[in-house]
Amino acid sequence: MIDSHCHVDFKVYNKNRQEIMEHAREKLTAIVNSGATLGGNRRTLKLAEEYGKFLYPTLGFHPSNASKSDASVIKQVLKELKSNIHLAVGIGETGLDFNQLDDESAKNKQIKLFETFLELAEDYQMPLVIHARDAEEEALEMVKKHSTIPEVIFHCYGGDLVTAQKIMDEGYFISLSTIICFSDHHQKLACELPLSQMLTETDSPYLSPFKGQRNEPAFVEETVKTIAKIKSIPAREVDKVTEANARRIFGF
Repeated sequence: MIDSHCHVDFKVYNKNRQEIMEHAREKLTAIVNSGATLGGNRRTLKLAEEYGKFLYPTLGFHPSNASKSDASVIKQVLKELKSNIHLAVGIGETGLDFNQLDDESAKNKQIKLFETFLELAEDYQMPLVIHARDAEEEALEMVKKHSTIPEVIFHCYGGDLVTAQKIMDEGYFISLSTIICFSDHHQKLACELPLSQMLTETDSPYLSPFKGQRNEPAFVEETVKTIAKIKSIPAREVDKVTEANARRIFGF
């Protein structure tokens, strides 16, 4: 099994990160850690060095951070991303998050930076990890204009089924997180969408399948088991297909 999107670099793991990684190694064959801030990208690269051939980095900047960061920070993010691109397996997370966001200037900042990341994924021919919340259709329309990006993942997808089918029609992938364990909406998505264009993730430390317990990469097993139950197929089949998808996309 592979956790295709998590954030074990976050400070909430500072006290027991080694234990979390040991749990992950017991259950999984790899995890993909996605940078979401300037510091997050730096920490992700350090973790990739520490846990070589198990933790793989993607480098990006969360759209919510794009709304409130000044130009100098974003400039530094882009500079460091370019200088470390050879160490990454993908670009992201990046995208649009319009949840509870009415400020048009903040939305425009997100759109502008997302466009920059789209161009980078095209220029460097790297897989792109998209965060889209309450802006799935807008993100899809933007990425469609960059048809030479090799692979596109809509991570932790929570949009509607119609947009999900449009995403898959383009040959893109949808990643389902541990939220599927307790969300009827996500279970319906899993029922309707083909396994052939699906990935599994936790988005740790968020969205724990266990009440009162912080999420961690090892819990991606719960995503796999829930998808298997919904589709009435063996968990090993879900595991085999989604792991193969992740390995092909990220090239490890």
